[in-house]
Amino acid sequence: MTKPNSTRPRPDDLGRRYIRLAHALEAHQPDFIDGYGGPAELADLTLRPTSELLSEAQALHHDVQSETDPTRRTFLDRQVRAMHTLARMLNGEALPYAEEVRGLYDIDPERADLAELDAALRELDTALPGRGSLEEREAAVRSRVTVPLSELMRVSEAILTELRRRTADQYDLPDGENFSFELATNKPWGGYSRPLGNLRSSVAINTDLPVILTGLPDLLAHEVYPGHHAEHAIKEARLVWELGWFEHNIQLINAPEGVITEGIAMNALDAVMTPYEVSDWLTGDLSKVAGIDPDAVREALRLAHIKEQFRGLSGHAAMMLYQDGASQREVLDFFRHYNAATLERAQKSLEFISQPTFRGYIFTYSVGRRLVREAIERGAVTFGQLLSEALTPGALRP
Repeated sequence: MTKPNSTRPRPDDLGRRYIRLAHALEAHQPDFIDGYGGPAELADLTLRPTSELLSEAQALHHDVQSETDPTRRTFLDRQVRAMHTLARMLNGEALPYAEEVRGLYDIDPERADLAELDAALRELDTALPGRGSLEEREAAVRSRVTVPLSELMRVSEAILTELRRRTADQYDLPDGENFSFELATNKPWGGYSRPLGNLRSSVAINTDLPVILTGLPDLLAHEVYPGHHAEHAIKEARLVWELGWFEHNIQLINAPEGVITEGIAMNALDAVMTPYEVSDWLTGDLSKVAGIDPDAVREALRLAHIKEQFRGLSGHAAMMLYQDGASQREVLDFFRHYNAATLERAQKSLEFISQPTFRGYIFTYSVGRRLVREAIERGAVTFGQLLSEALTPGALRP
């Protein structure tokens, strides 16, 4: 894919209204917009009455139905429904938590199976070496594969070089795509990729907690190649610059597109490497680059395989907090028990789901991962299509 020339389209009426409404909602709920790279004159953050935004969302949703392209119409329909749901909430309407999640993300929230989690805990207990609590033994395994902060940028650059090579070989990266990369602190997330427009992203890894080598390829695939950054650059080049669909020049957090983007990112490493290749890379070249004992890496990989069974944990915790009325202490204890987590790690998990922006977003990870994986497995979509087309969660369901 080549970078289009300087003669680019301008937003049509639907695109302009969509972008303006998104910024009007952002004025009331900061961080509703994940990133924006479109015309500056449309980024109006004037605080307007929420009743106006509700009416504007209703009118835009009505007019979206006249869009002649069915793919664009479906995408805009689901996105504007989410904007209307947020406008209702900002206007004072109290929605049940499950209805909030459905209205914003076009998915149902899902609980974990506690019996399965209990079985996974027993498996973890058997697998972890040494004496002491699960928390202490897991922390010991993690400590042996922690990348020193002074080496984190260097190790990350080695990983990103290989991930970009594989992504460029398999998918249509646009000419000129690029990103900045930095380490961050005092954030609720582990990593973040913010699209900036013009094929660029700003990527950060949070170092509040130790970063372990065995999780780093997945984290960087998730945030950069072939995950968030690659997706945003490819879609900007194809959907915005080629088709003129400027709604893809702005990324919204609390909307169905989050399910697609996190589903892509949660499956990103698998899209460019097999599990065997990842294991071989970690115990070979990467352990040498990081100066970490390959045997410690193998032990951590066995732990990570078992921990895969706990992926729905944070969504279940969110249901406890927002639907069941559990206290933060109860949710913190839940994280510590089922995630075998130190107090610091459990607090970070609770901090994330306690953010207004992320209280329902948490389901985009587990549900998005499952929807994308199952759709690919049954041949309904390819990873390349996910990176380049305007898809919705409904398009991935059987």
